[in-house]
Amino acid sequence: MRRIPISPRDDWQQKVASAGLIFHSPEDGGMDRPYWDESACYEFTAAEIDTLEAAGTTLQQMCLEAAQHIIDRKRYAELEIPAEAIPAIEWAWENEPPALYGRFDIAFDGAGPPKLLEYNADTPTSLLEAAVIQWSWLEEQFPNADQFNSIHERLIAKWRDVAPYLSKPVYFAGLDNPEDQLTLAYLCDTAQQAGLSTTSILMNDVGWNDDRQAFVDLEERQIFSIFKLYPWEMMLAEEFGPAALDTYTAMRWIEPVWKMLLSNKGLLPILWELFPNHDFLLESHFESSASKPRDYIRKPLHSREGANITLVRDGRTLASTDGPYDGPAILQALAPAASFPDNSRLGASRHPVLGLWMIDQQCCGLGIRESSGLITDNLSSFLPHYFI
Repeated sequence: MRRIPISPRDDWQQKVASAGLIFHSPEDGGMDRPYWDESACYEFTAAEIDTLEAAGTTLQQMCLEAAQHIIDRKRYAELEIPAEAIPAIEWAWENEPPALYGRFDIAFDGAGPPKLLEYNADTPTSLLEAAVIQWSWLEEQFPNADQFNSIHERLIAKWRDVAPYLSKPVYFAGLDNPEDQLTLAYLCDTAQQAGLSTTSILMNDVGWNDDRQAFVDLEERQIFSIFKLYPWEMMLAEEFGPAALDTYTAMRWIEPVWKMLLSNKGLLPILWELFPNHDFLLESHFESSASKPRDYIRKPLHSREGANITLVRDGRTLASTDGPYDGPAILQALAPAASFPDNSRLGASRHPVLGLWMIDQQCCGLGIRESSGLITDNLSSFLPHYFI
């Protein structure tokens, strides 16, 4: 695994924007380089890609075992999952309504085994970048190389697989921000390519008709199937949360509510309990536990995009971030540092986090976010990759 400086394409901004990535270069001054950064890329060997693919598939099976364990042992309270959600979670787990995708975030530098940082199993973004934008880059810049990326084809195949279980049209709902709308537009397009009729709606425009006991759109048409890019823990805190649970078996929500078990940071100490010292895991404990790693990162159970994170080494805080997440947290051992020279700045380093994309229980792609600091957040750049 190598980080290689290269020359960006002359018209790269126009090319990525025409493919849908309109926020490739944020104008707020908060980033030291573009979000889509093709001034460097990562090169892997085929053997390293095989290692990552196998790690993703293995971790998926471990996570499913952990979810079964949580259900069997009724460990919901440790994950701050409300009691009223449990019947829907257990129904969805047993009846297997359609599920689509997820993304493991991994620490890896090519030297040691991949290490799981966390699993975004409910609302992962940076999907278009991984599936489409970096593939187009590869075809121009390294046409004789390959890329770990069958995301687009796998998504279309998965939509075709679940189509018989979905009423049409399938609604695509999310918040009114560029990142979420980009992800929704891309997923909607893959569903259309699979032959599904679709329609888009803002999450705030999903209504509840109390007389009909049904979710409806702005024209009062009942919604039966909906992909929502909105975390389940936030949905259940909304005014319509009880209605989503009460009518859960009459609708098809993607992702299903059992994904709450995997997108929760509480999954990490449970994995460590079930698979202690596994090569792909970092020692993790609930903060309330008597045990803790010597050097660790503190993560609230529901934190996202690097918010409310604290890194501690030798009893000293190395870095921390603010954010809206509080409450119970887990302590996870610091991963071996993945650090690569930043050729644009003498003496500086870049720290990549690898996103392994899971579709239909299979690991099928890789996206890389990197930052100058030790915490990856929503300002971290996306870099393309290839393998030889």
